[in-house]
Amino acid sequence: MPAATVETQTMKAIRKSQAAEGFEYLSVDKPVPGPKEVLIKVTLASVCGTDFHITNWDEWSANRIKPPLVYGHEFCGVIEAVGEKVFGLKAGDYVSAEMHLPCGHCLQCQQGHKHICENVKIFGIDLPGCFAEYIKIPAKQVVKLPPSIKPEYGALLDSLGNSVHAVSKADVSGKTVHVVGCGPLGLFAIVVAKAMGALKVYASDVSPFRLDLAEKAGADAVLAADKVKVSNELKALTKGPGVDVVLEMSGSPMAINDALRGMKLGGTAVMMGIPKGSVELDLSQDIIFKEARVIGVNGRQIFQTWLLMLDLMAAGKLDLDFIITHELPLSEFGQAMDLIRQGVSGKILLKP
Repeated sequence: MPAATVETQTMKAIRKSQAAEGFEYLSVDKPVPGPKEVLIKVTLASVCGTDFHITNWDEWSANRIKPPLVYGHEFCGVIEAVGEKVFGLKAGDYVSAEMHLPCGHCLQCQQGHKHICENVKIFGIDLPGCFAEYIKIPAKQVVKLPPSIKPEYGALLDSLGNSVHAVSKADVSGKTVHVVGCGPLGLFAIVVAKAMGALKVYASDVSPFRLDLAEKAGADAVLAADKVKVSNELKALTKGPGVDVVLEMSGSPMAINDALRGMKLGGTAVMMGIPKGSVELDLSQDIIFKEARVIGVNGRQIFQTWLLMLDLMAAGKLDLDFIITHELPLSEFGQAMDLIRQGVSGKILLKP
C-alpha cells in the first residue's frame, strides 16, 4: 500500500528572491513551529526604512541579506499554534515579538546586554520575517500584548521601542530637547520625550511633509534645516545656552554637526541615526570643551524597553494615530515602496 502524501500548506509573502533590486509577492511554504516555537498569524505588519533598503538592494543589503528571504520585522498578531515545549503562551494570545535574536553566550549577553549581542540574528534580515500571513518564532521572543493596545499600535512596537530606548538614555524630564530628523524614529521620539516629561521639544528636518507630522506629534517648534541655521534658532529659543538634550535620528553629517553646536555646555547627545559613512566632528569645541555626554543607541533593551513602552501605553501617554498615514494590503507592497521613495508617508501598515 503506497504511503499517504501530506500536502504542504502555503501562504502569501513578500520575498527577496534573488540578489537584485525588487521583490516578489508569491506563495511560499507555511512555517511549522518547532518544540520551543510558536506560529503567529500576522494581523498587521509595519514597513521600516530597512525594508526599503532591502527592496532597493543597496550596498548594506548586498553585504547582509542572503536570498531567498521573506522580510519584514515589525508586526503584531495572534498565536495559532505552540510547540510542545512552550509554556505560558497559547493559541489565541494577542502578541508581538522582539525580532533581535541574541545568541545568549557572548560576553554582552552574559552581562545582560542582549540588544548588542555580538552574534545577533534579526528576523526579517537574517531569518524569515513577518511580511507574510504567518511567522514562526521562538517563544522566548514573544511579547504578550494587552487588549487595550489596538493592532495599529501593536504593529509599531518594534520601531517605537527604538525611540523609547533612545529617549530613556537621556533623562529628558524637565529638559529642553532637540529631535534631529523627523522620520518615524524622530517622530516617535517627540511623542516619547513629551510623555517622559520633557520641558520643550524642538524638531528639525528638511522635508515639509515630515515637519508637518512633527507638529502633529506635539513638537513645540519645528525648524526647516534647509531654510534656517538650526543651532542659531535653538539658542534663540532657549534664550542663549542651547538645548539640554540632542536626540540624533537623521544620520546626516551636516545635521549632526549643527545639532552639537546647538547643544548647551554639559549637554547630552544620543546618537541613533545611521550615517552612510564616516562623520567629521569638531571634537574639541563640540564635545571635549563642552564636556558633552555622547551616547550611542542600538535597538531596544531586551526586555526592559518593552516593559517601559507598554507602561507608557497603559498610562495613555502615547498617541500615535498621526504617524499612521497609510494602510495597504500586503499585495500592494510595491505601492508602499513608492510612497517611501516619494517621501510622502509616515508609518505604512500592511494587512496580509
